[in-house]
Amino acid sequence: MDTETTSIAQANARIARAKYQTIAGSGPHSIIIDEPSDIGGGDTGMNPFGLLLSSLGSCTVITLRMYIDRKMWVVDEISIELEAFAVEGGHLIQSKLDFKGDLTTEQISRLLTIANSCPIHKVLAGNITMETAIA
Repeated sequence: MDTETTSIAQANARIARAKYQTIAGSGPHSIIIDEPSDIGGGDTGMNPFGLLLSSLGSCTVITLRMYIDRKMWVVDEISIELEAFAVEGGHLIQSKLDFKGDLTTEQISRLLTIANSCPIHKVLAGNITMETAIA
């Protein structure tokens, strides 16, 4: 069955001989990904799990900032702490949000709903099909 696809992002990664330093990029931007020294890496950048959590965290706070700005609520800072766990049958990601600003209980409740609807959250919690091929 043919499925229609629409590209939403492109990225690349390249590793040479330096264990396990990888240059990852998207568009004109690049970052270093590496493994910690205790497993043979050079610890020159965040590890892949850290990158995944950072992607989710940054998407969450950006989505919240967009919503807060549209509502014209007074919030000076939004922060999120994330942690990933291996659990039986899969993985668990826990997120803890913190807001510095003037928010009611109802507004905070609404922001929790908005946080769970950021695009990366939807991808990670949704149905993912991955295809790998040789170039």
